[in-house]
Amino acid sequence: MSSYLEVVNVSKSYGPRVLFDHISFHIDEGDKIALVAPNGTGKTSLLSIIAGKDSSDGEGEVRFLKDIDVAFLEQDQHYAPDRTIADIVLEGAGDKAHDVQDYEVAAILSQLHLNDPSRKAGTLSGGESKRTAIAAALIRKPDFLVLDEPTNHLDVDSIEFLEDYLTRSRCTLLMVTHDRYFLDRVCNQILELDGGQLYRYNGNYEYFLQKRQERIENFNAATDRARNLLRTELDWMRRMPCARGTKAKYRKDAFYDLKERAEQRRDDRQMEIKAGMARLGRKIINCKGLCYSWGDVPIVDNFTYNFAPGEKIAIVGPNGVGKSTFLDLLSGTLEPSSGTIDRGETLRIGYYRQEGIKFDNEKTVIDTVSEIADVVTIGNGEKVSAMTFLNYFMFPPSMHRNRVGRLSGGERRRLYLLTVLMRSPNFLILDEPTNDLDLMTLNVLEEYLAGFTGSLLIVSHDRFFVDKLADHLFIFEGGGRVKDFVGSYSGYRQYLKDREEEHRAASREARRESSPAAPVDKGERKRRLSYKEKMEKEQLEKDLAALGEEKKALEERLSSGVLSSDQLTADSIRIGDVTRLLDEKELRWLELDEIASGS
Repeated sequence: MSSYLEVVNVSKSYGPRVLFDHISFHIDEGDKIALVAPNGTGKTSLLSIIAGKDSSDGEGEVRFLKDIDVAFLEQDQHYAPDRTIADIVLEGAGDKAHDVQDYEVAAILSQLHLNDPSRKAGTLSGGESKRTAIAAALIRKPDFLVLDEPTNHLDVDSIEFLEDYLTRSRCTLLMVTHDRYFLDRVCNQILELDGGQLYRYNGNYEYFLQKRQERIENFNAATDRARNLLRTELDWMRRMPCARGTKAKYRKDAFYDLKERAEQRRDDRQMEIKAGMARLGRKIINCKGLCYSWGDVPIVDNFTYNFAPGEKIAIVGPNGVGKSTFLDLLSGTLEPSSGTIDRGETLRIGYYRQEGIKFDNEKTVIDTVSEIADVVTIGNGEKVSAMTFLNYFMFPPSMHRNRVGRLSGGERRRLYLLTVLMRSPNFLILDEPTNDLDLMTLNVLEEYLAGFTGSLLIVSHDRFFVDKLADHLFIFEGGGRVKDFVGSYSGYRQYLKDREEEHRAASREARRESSPAAPVDKGERKRRLSYKEKMEKEQLEKDLAALGEEKKALEERLSSGVLSSDQLTADSIRIGDVTRLLDEKELRWLELDEIASGS
């Protein structure tokens, strides 16, 4: 197996702040690797250097195997507003653009639910822009994909399509993602950027957490041993005369090396959410006959529900069906077309919007927070200063005077979350709170929300996050319909699969019942299969196996995006015929099998 990428002594600093220092690693053909690290510690910077968008400090090098094709998906997309989806995707094909046919573009766009390639970039939502960028990266079929937060702003259908595509693809992959299900199902290795150094783990996310903890414990144990030994050597240094002997000089040099090792400290700070919560009465939000439309398009139609204290609800559904609009209605940002929303007197809503808020980039972190409050009430009723509250959210004093414009995307999200929670809300409305947050911060946020005693309403495409927190779901089906589903998100997805299978089974049974049965004389004993019928049953079993394999092969070809226009048409027709033949032959086999079993 050849090495696709060699990173040698790469470093990056911004002023006195060192992100990483002389790190080296390699990626082999076929590796699928996730890069994890806290926000603001250099993940995006490292990906940018690898992708050639930035350069290493000093003499660091990035070496790719000659002639491999590399595609880079950036975290955020910035397209000229008048460019079409088709323009962007074909440009993404690069040197392969002349080989890309219209049907290939159409196949990829269809799978990503981008059904109008003529749409202008200026009209696209965040999710549509991300899906366009993914299509541009996939259409060229690169040897090496570098992806920075590929699941941000994607709905679950698009995430599962990309997950399946990358799992089946033979391309080499390096990506940053906070989606733990996605990471586990796609990647076979994890690279952790920690304290400016890089560590490799061969395994999934749970394995990484276990081995990371072992590494930290070993480091801390070695530091403790060095500190204990330092006390002995320090006593020797104090008692030792200023001799120039070789042995004394060697021991003095060793002392200073030991001193440097003993003074090493891990910065294992994690976000601590100690936010307070205002008293919550029995009445939260009562909705009756709630309706809202965009023009003639219903977003919410006759929705009635009384929210209860302490319940945790997730809202799921495809992009564009009105989930964020519904949150705006509950929070009072929008007024309903009809119906009523009755809010309790003690209600205090904390609304974390998907688009965030517009910070003043020239203001400092401390000034931004102090404008809301100089003193914050935390969970135990204690009052702390705004500066102390910032420390809980991993903004140490050294960052308080930093301008907001210098913060990373994840740091800005963390600051936004802080400004929401410092108001002591008792009803939290969170619209895509996991976007741009690192995995460690997500774990802390999940623990806080799991113990939150107020009411919680979340919109998230992070399946792990929803599974961990929500006890029931509002399913937005489109056309204003909202369905209440009691259970987890994974349970809901399984329910959909089971329902689809039940419909297929019912359809087969209906066709079976409508088929004319062979007449049976009264008093005739249950017969056995004739020789001819036995041969027919054996042939049916062979036919069913062959047709099943053909259907699987057709599905793979149709999703490959490499078929000619004529072949695409022919395969589409053939898969319909194969599906029909499978149903017919399965029905006949069931009839013969019932006779053979004597039923």
